[in-house]
Amino acid sequence: MRHNRKVNHLGRKSGHRKAMLSNMASSLILNKRIETTEAKAKALKPYVEPLITKSKEDTTHNRRVVFSYLKDKNATAELFRTIAPKIADRPGGYLRILHTGFRSGDASEMVLLELVDFNEAALTAPKAEKKSTRRSRSKKAAEEAAPAAEAEAPAAE
Repeated sequence: MRHNRKVNHLGRKSGHRKAMLSNMASSLILNKRIETTEAKAKALKPYVEPLITKSKEDTTHNRRVVFSYLKDKNATAELFRTIAPKIADRPGGYLRILHTGFRSGDASEMVLLELVDFNEAALTAPKAEKKSTRRSRSKKAAEEAAPAAEAEAPAAE
């Protein structure tokens, strides 16, 4: 049974795991997205999100705490200078995990881990219109659609 086993050890000793998470977090902050396995992404998410929350308040203490986790001066500066102002009003959920398929070597589930507010393609994409369904419509919806169809018909002529 897995009682009281909340941390995924990822098959590594604690020193190796901490170093790997630190390096992955620095890469994520500097590049805004990384491709990794699903298990590593799920382990990295609770590691990085509290650091991003700390970066909202730019104090010397918070910078030192974040630096103790990241161990990279450039990543810490990037987090406090560019990422924190952009996510200042977001109450949480700074990372997105997108499944990309399976790795050819060992069939491991691969994902794209990215910062939510830095995905330019998703931010610039137009909002999708209401999707039509196969279900029958109510009478009210059918009545509203009929005048709209009639208004378009004279314009086409």
